[in-house]
Amino acid sequence: MIVGTQKPLEEIWDMIKGFRKVLVLGCNTCVAICHAGGGKEAEILASLLRMKASLSGVETTVRHAAIERQCESEFFEPVMDEVRASDVVLSLACGVGVNFLADKAGDIPAFPGIDTAFFGAVEKAGIFKELCAGCGGCILHLTGGICPVARCSKSIMNGPCGGTSDGKCEISRDVDCAWYLIVERMKKLGTLEKLFEIQPPKDWSTGLYGGPRKVVLEHITAPEPPEKGKESQGGM
Repeated sequence: MIVGTQKPLEEIWDMIKGFRKVLVLGCNTCVAICHAGGGKEAEILASLLRMKASLSGVETTVRHAAIERQCESEFFEPVMDEVRASDVVLSLACGVGVNFLADKAGDIPAFPGIDTAFFGAVEKAGIFKELCAGCGGCILHLTGGICPVARCSKSIMNGPCGGTSDGKCEISRDVDCAWYLIVERMKKLGTLEKLFEIQPPKDWSTGLYGGPRKVVLEHITAPEPPEKGKESQGGM
């Protein structure tokens, strides 16, 4: 899941205080699980912003709504009238949702109400742990299912480094050494010999370093219709 944290109220207020009609739009999937941007959080934040406006003597109307996901077009239809009636939309989705909302909103600004943190898992109630960096070149089959890119502080591909001590990383005794975890895991799996294979330098072009990425499922996407007058070309 995508994990995020809500921005401080003062930062949010500085973004929207010049607008008269504000819509706080929650997202009821990932960021709702980490209590940063679901419908409940949108309602609370809208209330706080109304109080802030009142105390500041600013005439601002703040409404709130939420949809299932802000990363899919089909969920926006029920709230598009509210979006169009606003001067600004404060999105409580992850950065993906804000980008997608900006495209849908046209000339209406879409601002982020949360800081997107990482791809993670729910370690236990209220604790979210980063496990994946979305680098586009997964090698988890070679490292016992533990990601060295996200979980090693240096993203070392052939570890561990000299900074590991008693299973902990040199940056903090509270941080597990990813390569210690990898070695111990692969001992249990009986696959430790895989670590004797030297991995080549990481190809970072599969991450953000090669520009925005896109995945196209050709068996699902419909082909674009031919331009008029070109339907029969190529048959002569």
